[in-house]
Amino acid sequence: MVQHLTSHWRLSSNTASNTASNKARLSRTPGNRSVFLYIKMVGKAPKSACGVCPGRLRGVPAVRPEVLTRLSKTKKHIRRAYGGSMCAKCARHRIKRAFLIEEQKIVVKVLKAQAQSQKAK
Repeated sequence: MVQHLTSHWRLSSNTASNTASNKARLSRTPGNRSVFLYIKMVGKAPKSACGVCPGRLRGVPAVRPEVLTRLSKTKKHIRRAYGGSMCAKCARHRIKRAFLIEEQKIVVKVLKAQAQSQKAK
């Protein structure tokens, strides 16, 4: 005899719909019964804060926000400057740019000092 399954929706309302948060799949138990397993929604990894890079951040788990609150701090970010919010390429670019800007300020200061010493002579 074939086992008949009626869908017992987890999130039931007047019309139990096959929405993203209410999906189910068939599974066989070790006792060879067919049962419904309710599928959890798939999470998305965070995007880069720079807004330029199209992809998602590597090294940060793609989980739902509720699961993210239970994760430890070390699992939510990468051990690097701007880790967990900016991709490595953009972080490298930003650090280099900041360094070059500071160097430029020092060069301007030195040139002004040289000009002052030239005027004094």
